[in-house]
Amino acid sequence: MQPAPEQSPHHAYPDHWEADVVLRDGGTARIRPITTDDAERLVSFYEQVSDESKYYRFFAPYPRLSDRDVHRFTHHDYVDRVGLAVTVGGEFIATVRYDRIDERGRPASAPADQAEVAFLVQDAHQGRGVASALLEHIAAVARERGIRRFAAEVLPANNKMIKVFRDAGYTQQRSFEDGSVHLTLDLEPTAESLAVQRGREQRAEARSVQRLLAPGSVAVIGVGRTPGGVGRTVLRNLLGAGFTGRTYAVNRAFAADRATVDGVPAHRSIGEIEEPVDLAVVAVPADRVPEAVADCGEHGVQGLVVLSAGYAEWGAEGRERQRELVRQARSYGMRIIGPNAFGVINNAETVRLNASLAPEPPAPGRIGLFTQSGAIGIALLSGLYRRGAGLSTFISAGNRADISGNDFLQYWYEDPDTDVALLYLESLGNPRKFTRLARRTAAMKPVVVVKGARHSGSTPPGHAVPISRIPDATVSALMRQAGVIRVDTVTEMVDAGLLLADQPLPAGPRVAILGNSESLGLLTYDACLAEGLRPRPPLDLTTAATPQDFRNALAEALADDGCDSVVVTAIPWVGEDGEAESGDGEVLAAALHTAAAAGPAKPVAVVHVEIGGLAEALAAATSTVAQPRPPAQPAPAVSPTRTSATTPPDPGPAPTTPVTGAPGPRNGRIPAYPAAERAVRALAEAVRYAQWRRQAAAPGKVPEFLDDTIDEPGTAGLIDTLLGPDPDPRGLQLAPDQARELLGRYGITVRPTLPAPDPEAAVVAAARLGYPVALKTTAPHLRHRADLGGVRLDLANETALRRAYGELTDLLGKPAELQPVVQAMAPRGVDTVVRATIDPAAGAVLSFGLAGAPSELLGDTAHRLVPATDRDAAELIRSIRAAPVLFGWRGAAPVDTASLEELLLRVSRLVDDHPEVVSIALEPVVVATQGLTVLGASVRLSPPPARTDLGPRRLPNY
Repeated sequence: MQPAPEQSPHHAYPDHWEADVVLRDGGTARIRPITTDDAERLVSFYEQVSDESKYYRFFAPYPRLSDRDVHRFTHHDYVDRVGLAVTVGGEFIATVRYDRIDERGRPASAPADQAEVAFLVQDAHQGRGVASALLEHIAAVARERGIRRFAAEVLPANNKMIKVFRDAGYTQQRSFEDGSVHLTLDLEPTAESLAVQRGREQRAEARSVQRLLAPGSVAVIGVGRTPGGVGRTVLRNLLGAGFTGRTYAVNRAFAADRATVDGVPAHRSIGEIEEPVDLAVVAVPADRVPEAVADCGEHGVQGLVVLSAGYAEWGAEGRERQRELVRQARSYGMRIIGPNAFGVINNAETVRLNASLAPEPPAPGRIGLFTQSGAIGIALLSGLYRRGAGLSTFISAGNRADISGNDFLQYWYEDPDTDVALLYLESLGNPRKFTRLARRTAAMKPVVVVKGARHSGSTPPGHAVPISRIPDATVSALMRQAGVIRVDTVTEMVDAGLLLADQPLPAGPRVAILGNSESLGLLTYDACLAEGLRPRPPLDLTTAATPQDFRNALAEALADDGCDSVVVTAIPWVGEDGEAESGDGEVLAAALHTAAAAGPAKPVAVVHVEIGGLAEALAAATSTVAQPRPPAQPAPAVSPTRTSATTPPDPGPAPTTPVTGAPGPRNGRIPAYPAAERAVRALAEAVRYAQWRRQAAAPGKVPEFLDDTIDEPGTAGLIDTLLGPDPDPRGLQLAPDQARELLGRYGITVRPTLPAPDPEAAVVAAARLGYPVALKTTAPHLRHRADLGGVRLDLANETALRRAYGELTDLLGKPAELQPVVQAMAPRGVDTVVRATIDPAAGAVLSFGLAGAPSELLGDTAHRLVPATDRDAAELIRSIRAAPVLFGWRGAAPVDTASLEELLLRVSRLVDDHPEVVSIALEPVVVATQGLTVLGASVRLSPPPARTDLGPRRLPNY
């Protein structure tokens, strides 16, 4: 809301302080600055606060606010005096205020950097985490206004408020003075305060999802009066699933005397229902949705699933309708799945919720599935249904205007019923948050993602997301850094999900292959090599093999310490009469189940060709509960990649503790695949994920660089000077000397170059630098293009330099066009390139590759998020396909990769410390057998972008 005209003209209303937040119980509320228009709201709010809470606030009986109080508490300058309110339904439920003070506690202005803070929360809303959320936001406001410390006086009996301050994670001091507790909080965020904030965020957002997935009662709004239609279909699915709560049908067109629909109580509005309604499924035309939302909000509904279409997917008018839908729902404290959603399913036995349009309801299982597309959701549900896979939860979020994949990652992180999370995403609303949540969840359970709409300009309508400038391959690399299993198709997602849900994680890349078809075994062997696995020669059981032969061979393979997983290949076997038997898959499945249940905990996958009933029998739960398996011993950590090139040295030993997913084939299920490539690809993803889990158990560290080679304060001052008091929002490209000075403050030495506008200047420059020298052009179209003749190396004397200068200008153009420079020669080595960029979608990204064709033509570049750890730096240089060149390829001497890793970490530290540095390119970086030389550098500065991932908790604005 905007302030009244009489609001102070010196400080405009700070609308960027407005935020929607999720509270501890999963409900939402709005935080915004208090304005002069809030007098009546403030008085009404205060009247609903108990005498005890008023006493805690004012240290004396204070039954009502005077006119002077109301004026004081609603008139702020938004700098030295700030008040924030928490609202639900437009009414205040809590307030906080700070007043800037000097060291004696008297009112003050800047540069005083301390403020007195006080809270008041309506009694009915205490215990919902309101004060904790308010503290985060008022602290962020204070920091923005130059306030570094809060002081608060709290009565000793006010334990709730003392706990709010104590648990915030800020550095604080406490003392007891004049009968009250005096608290001082340092507002600089700490690792503890950030951890507290993110822990509260996780619990609140998980709870908000739980309210949608486990309601005690559901009302379907828009149930047709006759069979058919969306609303009637959802109602039928709710009843068919055996929902354990209460169900209601709502349609304003119902006749007044109509009592039921399909045996369910019928009502014309939510207000007519005498009992509380937890979840409403909205299936009415878009123009009637606001009326339905208001009806729900005014009668205490906790959440909405909006199936209605006609929103952002319909253009500008629909986008505004969608924004208003979110604003309206959140004003009542409700969260939304949708609009244009397909629905939600929760197969927990205590809930049995199917509030969706799914034609084939999935069986209960251990997989959580989130999609942004209804069509893809249908396809995934059908695929999982055909393969006998079960789901714990299913969500199709449609336009995901509010609830997103991030919220469900928060929920699945601690959901005991979900072992694997599958997500089909067409956009990432908050990529930094997604990466953070995915990394944390992946450390507990696998996260498999298919990213649709991967190409620039193809973001689906209605998905309000930042535009990324980095290629999709980079996004994939960053996901893998976070432990996400990124696959290309929904088929691959189902393949990987089945293996991960039903099998333990492999301890290494060693694969045993056995079966009754030599050809199928060889195809499997080749597929393993292509995926970077280490297959053993296939064991051919011949076409005469019986199910008992399969059982014995599988038991022997599982018991072998030389293998980490087993792929069984099967074709119809030849019976006693010489005829192929294809219909007795149940017998083979039983044999494989028996062997798998008795053996060590290793993953088993089956590739079969035309064996009737085998896949179904393998997917079915056995009647015998498998005994706990002894843990498999891990093999040496080897990162499987899609290459057969020489593998460079591993950056460090992996922990020897095995990592397991499911404790064994859950209920005896073994995944079956119709093609060897699909089974092996799923297995390879499990191997890569298991290795990531092992490394995540011992994460790398961000080095401190305790020497004097990093001058963080001096660099900050230099950046401020270069940007100036009024920086250009388009940014500033630094001159070579400026870039060299800036990088030098972080211990990054760039070899100097001297201009050579004519031959004489070139000779003078070479004499100053010392022979041998290099002569090269700096024209943009020739930079770093030795293949075009723009670089001449190893010029040992003046004669060679003059001759090279003449050849250069004769071949390529005049000196004014070429802009030649002279540079001292560096020791011979491998030319590499190091870059760091700030992407609006992904954040700060550190990149590495070999200079020239490998990175520019072939895209052989590796990426990691900033800040990079020592492990990230080691993996970065080893993960490119051309990495063997650095480690002694074809008899060459290995180069100094330790120096290269240090350079990467220094660049990462510079970008992380100074967000104004939005781009760094070091090219080429020549890495020799001892040390390295940075021959070229470019740096771009810009006003720092907003870091929403480090601020107080808030929901995205749409």
